[in-house]
This record gives sequence, C-alpha cells and structure tokens, in this order.
Amino acid sequence: MKDRRQDSSPRMRPFRFAVFGLAVLVVLSLGLALNPAEKPAPAPPSFSERARAAAFSEAMDLRAAGVELASAGAAESTALEPVVTLLTIQARALSVPASDSGPASASPSPSPSAVAGRPGAGLSGAGLQTPAALVQALANSGAARVEDAETADGGMARLLAGTGTAQLLAAGRLASATGVPAPKGPAGTQEEASAAEATAAACPSPSDPAAAPKTTGPDAAASVGQALAAVITAEQQAAYGYQAALPRLAPAEAGPASEFLLRHKEQAAAAAEHLRSACGAPLPQQPGYVLEPGFLAAPASGLGKLEAATLAAYGDVVAVSQGQDRRWALSALQSAAGRAQRWGADPGPVPGLRLDVDQLPSLPAGAALPARDGAPQSPAAP
Repeated sequence: MKDRRQDSSPRMRPFRFAVFGLAVLVVLSLGLALNPAEKPAPAPPSFSERARAAAFSEAMDLRAAGVELASAGAAESTALEPVVTLLTIQARALSVPASDSGPASASPSPSPSAVAGRPGAGLSGAGLQTPAALVQALANSGAARVEDAETADGGMARLLAGTGTAQLLAAGRLASATGVPAPKGPAGTQEEASAAEATAAACPSPSDPAAAPKTTGPDAAASVGQALAAVITAEQQAAYGYQAALPRLAPAEAGPASEFLLRHKEQAAAAAEHLRSACGAPLPQQPGYVLEPGFLAAPASGLGKLEAATLAAYGDVVAVSQGQDRRWALSALQSAAGRAQRWGADPGPVPGLRLDVDQLPSLPAGAALPARDGAPQSPAAP
C-alpha cells in the first residue's frame, strides 16, 4: 500500500509557497512601517536669514560688552547706557527669523560678510574691555549691516539698513562722549549720488501692465515709483523748511543749514532722476508746504523733525528697490539720519523703519541692563 503522505505532498506544495510568500510580504510591510523613509535635509538658510542671524549675534555681543563696561563702574557708564538700550531694542527686533514667528536661535549661522570674504565686526565679549574697542566694534558692525542690506530681501534689507545706520551713529556719539578717537572706516554718513548714473531703458506704454514698477518682495510697502515719489515730496518739503529757517538761525547754525539745503535740493533732483529711470511720472514742484506750529520760533528743532520725516521714505525705497536704486537710498538714509541727529532729533533705534517696541519679543532670561548705580535692571526693559 502506498504512503498517503507521499500522495498529498504535490498538492500541498503550492499552498505552502503561498503562505510563505504572504508571510514575507507581512514582514516587509511591517519593516517599512516601523522604519519610515528619512526626511530630506532642510534647505540651507537664505542670505537674508544668515544676515539677520549675524546681526542678532553681533548686537547681543556688543550689548554684553556694553553691560560689562557700564557695570564695572567706569566713568563712561552714563554714555554707555543709551548704547546698551539701543542694542537691546535692535536685538529684540532681529531675534525673529524672517520665515518664523518664534525666537531666533542663540547660535546663529556665521556672518554672511565673513562668507563673502569681508571681515565682520570681530566681536568678543572678553575683547571689548575699553570704550575705544567698543566704539570700533560698533562701527564695524554697522558697516557690515549696511553692506548686507545691499543684497538682503525687501523688509529685511530695511531692517539691516536701519540697524547699521543707528550703530554707526551710536559709535560716533560714544566716541565723542568718552573722548576716544573716532572710529576708523565707513563710520560716518556717506555722500549721496547727485543723480542716477544709469540711463533709463525705453519705458513701455502706461496702458501696458509691464509698465508698473516691480517690487522686490511680498513685504514691500509700496512700488519703487511710489516710494521714490514720497522721497521727492519729503525732500522738497525739507528744502522749503530750510529756506524758511535760515534767516532765523544763529550764525553758527546758518552755515551747516545752507549746506544741508543744497543737499536736499540735490537729493530731490536725484530722486526725480531715479523715478524717471523707473518709468515713473515726474512730480510737479509744490509752491509751498505747511510747517508745524512753532517751527519759526524754534527752527533748529523743526529742521530735526523734517530730517527725521525723510527716513521712512528712504526706508521704503530700500525695501522695494534693488541694485543702484537701493545703494543710493542706503547712502541717503545714513546722511538723513546724521542730519536729524545734528539738529537734536532722534532718528530712532532703526532709522527708516517704524517700530512698536512694546510688540517686540523679549530677550532671553538673564540679559540684564545696567542701572545708573551699577546694579543690573530687569531684562524686560528696553
């Protein structure tokens, strides 16, 4: 008699293969579920983000050096307090990445200026132990911020430009207050170009949609043409104010005022040339402007307010323009901020940008401010 197990073997073999194959599929599917595919590496940060992170890092380093110098009870502590306050506000404004609403990392990327081969501020909290060293570091940082603003995107360019401009001015004020040499390098305001160097290309018909000036980013507050038109209006109004103030100024102030009046006329003409290059319509010259009450009684103070009023217009041009237009606006922003300071007006912690300090994020815990008696204040204070 034949063995029944041998008879059933051929019929069972396909079934066993099917069971085995099913088991293999189950094991493979479980393995894939337990070991998901690796996420792709995050994209490297943009130039604007690296510039912001570098600016935040250097502002914090400069601030720490200022706090240390002021807390040491040095005679210059009173002059250092406004610098520390300025750097505190700037660090708070720079602490949020452009693509994120959360606080910035405490270890930002290297400075884009260093990547490009240009030395940064060379900051080191332990190395800035004298007012002279802090003055030079402030100037270096300010120059780096302005240079990075030439390449950064839209609103970040405006933030960097204002930050750098305020740091350059602060370096000059601190040098004067402490009696140390003025900072080396481009620590002063630059001269503006009197006219656009480039020749405008043929402008399209106004009915052509391509005729509208293009902005450089989604956060642009106005088109290039609109921003330049605002500059022209601000410059013409400033020139009108200088003409009204000159007969009422003291002799020591009349000389600088005459020079500034000429500068405003040149800037209005340069802005008009840039506007034509951007295919914008020319603006008619207004016969006059309404001055604030009390302007003629205190012309110097009034001139400071007129100078400060031009900063926002130049900040808008920085944010919406690029290339030659932006470089011209960056230089004009620095000069206007310097003139505002010359007449006793406050250009603000970020000239060219309207900041609501109360809405800025707080700095990390432990970042204290110096008090007049040497005791640290609360880090929440600006």
